[in-house]
Amino acid sequence: MASEAENEQAAGQPGEDQPWYRDGLNFTCSQCGDCCTGAPGTVWVTDDELREIADHLDKPIGEIRLFHTRIVRGRVSLTEFANGDCTFFDPRARKCTVYPVRPVQCRTWPFWDSHLESKEAWQRVCDTCPGSGTGAFFSLEEIRKRADQLEM
Repeated sequence: MASEAENEQAAGQPGEDQPWYRDGLNFTCSQCGDCCTGAPGTVWVTDDELREIADHLDKPIGEIRLFHTRIVRGRVSLTEFANGDCTFFDPRARKCTVYPVRPVQCRTWPFWDSHLESKEAWQRVCDTCPGSGTGAFFSLEEIRKRADQLEM
């Protein structure tokens, strides 16, 4: 005989093993640039992403690798300026210069596992990102799809 939780799940109702964000979350990128600035970190990139960036900027891929990447723990990451801003962030326009072809890590923001682990973690993102918690609705399925794209 099925338990009440199993019956709820079969009927499409959230069960105890569903994440806290089972009813979905809201996010619309305001392109403020705050997630691209001020803190050194790692933005992992693949060869395919670097090719897309090079094509978008009409630059040789070797130039992109030389001036915009570094090796971190055996993987390729974008570089930052001394102030922590991403190498592709334009501080005057406060915009990403490669936004249409930005890496998966950037495209999946803010739906990273570290931000989804608790309501408190999500609230910290909402406190610093004006697009988090507002705008377009993302279902549980859409959030998981984005989060699953990352291998951070």
